Amino acid sequence: MSDVPSIPADPAPTTRCRLEELRALRQAVADGPDPRATEAQHAKGKLTARERVELLLDGGSFHEVEPLRRHRAQGFGLEARKPHTDGVVVGWGTVHGRTVFVYAHDFRIFGGALGEAHAQKIHKIMDMAIAAGAPLVSLNDGAGARIQEGVTALAGYGGIFQRNTRASGVIPQISVMLGPCAGGAAYSPALTDFVFMVRETSQMFITGPDVVQAVTGEKISQNGLGGADVHSAVSGVSHFVYDDEQSCIEEVRYLLSLLPSNNREMPPVQLSDDPVDRRNDSLLDLVPADGNRPYDMRKVIEEVVDYGEYLEVHERWATNVLCVLARIDGHVTGIIANQPQSLAGVLDISASEKAARFVQMCDAFNIPLVTLLDVPGFLPGVDQEHGGIIRHGAKLLYAYCNATVPRISLILRKAYGGAYIVMDSRSIGADLAYAWPTNEIAVMGAEGAANVIFRRDIAAAEDPDAMRTQKIKEYKAELMHPYYAAERGLVDDVIDPAETRQVLTSALAMLRTKHADLPSRKHGNPPM
Repeated sequence: MSDVPSIPADPAPTTRCRLEELRALRQAVADGPDPRATEAQHAKGKLTARERVELLLDGGSFHEVEPLRRHRAQGFGLEARKPHTDGVVVGWGTVHGRTVFVYAHDFRIFGGALGEAHAQKIHKIMDMAIAAGAPLVSLNDGAGARIQEGVTALAGYGGIFQRNTRASGVIPQISVMLGPCAGGAAYSPALTDFVFMVRETSQMFITGPDVVQAVTGEKISQNGLGGADVHSAVSGVSHFVYDDEQSCIEEVRYLLSLLPSNNREMPPVQLSDDPVDRRNDSLLDLVPADGNRPYDMRKVIEEVVDYGEYLEVHERWATNVLCVLARIDGHVTGIIANQPQSLAGVLDISASEKAARFVQMCDAFNIPLVTLLDVPGFLPGVDQEHGGIIRHGAKLLYAYCNATVPRISLILRKAYGGAYIVMDSRSIGADLAYAWPTNEIAVMGAEGAANVIFRRDIAAAEDPDAMRTQKIKEYKAELMHPYYAAERGLVDDVIDPAETRQVLTSALAMLRTKHADLPSRKHGNPPM
């Protein structure tokens, strides 16, 4: 028998001990890594991932998924650094009481860079959002692929892109850029429905300033290359831009209140006490009868929609066309309108792309369309033609022709040539077409038409200017009077501008039960 004294065994751990251990672990995960990393994030004017999630979701509604996940990578020192969450916070909660899924990169952990475990968490939450039929919001603040994990990180991005595409038109996808987004990582936001950016703190580019300088010799800053103002006004990548994260995320919440949870639902209805028969007498003076005088189409929209409130998409890009979400009689409506204050409201390459994407988004999510026309045509020029205005204009044409939601067009003043057809005319499937008594629908303006049709008479006249003036009047009287299109069934009615809200409200209510099926096919082949 041994003389070594026996050592009493440790008492078996109790459930309460394990629970205390779990609570301490959860608190450590919630606190994040070194407090200095949090201070550094705040010093840049940026919030942490969890602070952003709290701002986005209703208080106390967040349910986190896989908070204890760690990577299993080896090499380059990774085996010694295995923080919980692996640099991304994922889960679901509610926004205005409706379920929303979210993932948020945590820049404090590996700079928010994406590795295998990180990607798998995002894949999981995307799959859950698609299965549940609920919106997905990504709060992006990451340094791209985790270089130490090599090709597995790239494969992680591939899985995200594939799911972005599968979810497209099924659930709303919103990308909020709150930090850098470089390389292939930029393609996930580009695949989503809406992109939000914050000035000074968020950037997006495929190749950074250093690579650009090395290859082309051009020297440029990160913000100059891919900052919020660049993408909101020049490239059109960003739909919305704000000065700080708080206002940005608050507008994300507002946008979600205008969208359905998925493509099988209608957008949420909000009771409105703004009278449906409210007259719009101010429109009689707001819009000049003279087609050459500009005005702000936003004022027209404010008059017509509930309480004058709307959310403008791509406000700073392609400003010659307006795309807004608003409510009419409490029901969400998409409005596309020419803006006479910018390039006289003509359609060009950028405006066509902007409006086409908006029409497509509204159609995907059961949002009816109202189109306000005051368009003198497509922008002429060598740059436009060589840039593919035919192809890009066809995108808008295709989007309207393919849309099955209720569609109403209203011609305020000019509607000339191909631009009139493209902007949801009766001939391409608008359910109802209305016009004000100031409308001018024609192949082209009277001056140009008279110069073509009567060029010989004008050239042979003793006073060519007087003859031109006479022929212009004749052309207007014969082919451009306000009732010409209505007489031929191309306009359903010519209405009093003061009754615009009442007419649109009534028409939208009638069309609310519209059902239309497209021909059976795998998919169309739209111009790209």
